[in-house]
Amino acid sequence: MQISPRRLVAVAATAACLASVVSTAATAAATDPASGSGTSVAEAPDTSPMSTPDRDPFYRYAGTTPLARIAHGTALKERAVTLGLATAGTPLPAEQILYRTTDAVGKPALSVTTVVLPVTGTVAPKVAAYLSFYDALTPLCDPSYTQRGANPGAANESTALIEQGLVEGLRAAGDIVTIPDFEDEHLDYVAGTESGKSTLDGITATMSMLKLGNATPVGLMGYSGGSIAADWAAELAPSYTPHLNLVGVAMGGIPVDLAHNLRYVNGSASWSDVMPASMIGITRSFHINFGHYLSPYGRKIVAAESHECIGQFDGAYPNLTIKQILKPQYANVYRVPIFRRTLNKLIMGSAPGHPAEPMLMVAGNVDGTGDGVMVEQDEQQLAYEYCHQGIAVDFEQLMKLNHDAAGAAFFPQGIAYLTERFLDLPPVNTCSTVTKGNSLAPLR
Repeated sequence: MQISPRRLVAVAATAACLASVVSTAATAAATDPASGSGTSVAEAPDTSPMSTPDRDPFYRYAGTTPLARIAHGTALKERAVTLGLATAGTPLPAEQILYRTTDAVGKPALSVTTVVLPVTGTVAPKVAAYLSFYDALTPLCDPSYTQRGANPGAANESTALIEQGLVEGLRAAGDIVTIPDFEDEHLDYVAGTESGKSTLDGITATMSMLKLGNATPVGLMGYSGGSIAADWAAELAPSYTPHLNLVGVAMGGIPVDLAHNLRYVNGSASWSDVMPASMIGITRSFHINFGHYLSPYGRKIVAAESHECIGQFDGAYPNLTIKQILKPQYANVYRVPIFRRTLNKLIMGSAPGHPAEPMLMVAGNVDGTGDGVMVEQDEQQLAYEYCHQGIAVDFEQLMKLNHDAAGAAFFPQGIAYLTERFLDLPPVNTCSTVTKGNSLAPLR
């Protein structure tokens, strides 16, 4: 399948910004006396031929202690690997960790994070969690696989190359970069609470492997699918991993209330194909028998998308509607109790407590509603709520930019924002200009 025209625009725009990203980040690192880490990965890189994650024994737990008796965030295995970063002149050594995490209903799960050490090596480490927009229902696009230079197929290759460059930008800024496969072993796409926990557990495992203290500053950066992990990690950290010292979050293209996103893209020429994919990921995480609710046409689409990444299903089903996917009696998903309860659990800002660290939040607005898939007034309302909880928020609305173009604009800002947080500079705070947006009240 060919890459859709809207994604080709994003590829070109993002590729054009990468040279600036790396140059800016490297300059910031050079002027920061506290950049880098004295920690090193001692093992020789794994040079064996790559197996896909579903065939690679490293992704399997073979211990005798049941996972339920192992603390979340525990590193279960480690290995040295070589990455194939797009902007690196030579192969880059890294470390991968298999760790124990938790799915949306509290069951143990497994995931892998990839750890890259910074260009510089001094005495004050800082950890940047890069949260990928890999948007996958198959392990072929796991960051732990694609960051090693593996080819996820022609339809997804451009995304993988872009993200390799973004990781290099963070590394050039002097950060230890950890890149968790936050959709976990079963590829639970869009399952926010699981993605947030997996992100935090990947960071915890990284810090344990590198023997970093709890005072080590940690930043989060994610766009689109990565923003799901970033926001939920920030939401859940105070109760789930209170030991982590989160100092800043940079996120953009944020699906704040999935019920609102569903209304926005339903029947859309460009983004309706994400509806079945999102529902697959969510029902996997919450252990819902999705097949029971599907129409014959819905079963056909789900059978295809269940083994694809976004590059493959992007643009495959233009103008798709939820009524086409579900049986007639379930077509109003907001009245189906299991769907209503699940959508309510995934409204951002709904976790008990709230984040404490400063945030950069970037929202595109191409049509007066949003960027084509994310609802700008939802993003604004989330920023408004965070502001009124005392968080320093820099909320930026990018007028006339669609989702992919806004992403290209976000990436250099995100790297610069984390660099400023690691330097302990005063955060930009635009809360005085942020007004109320849409209600984020749960469905009744």
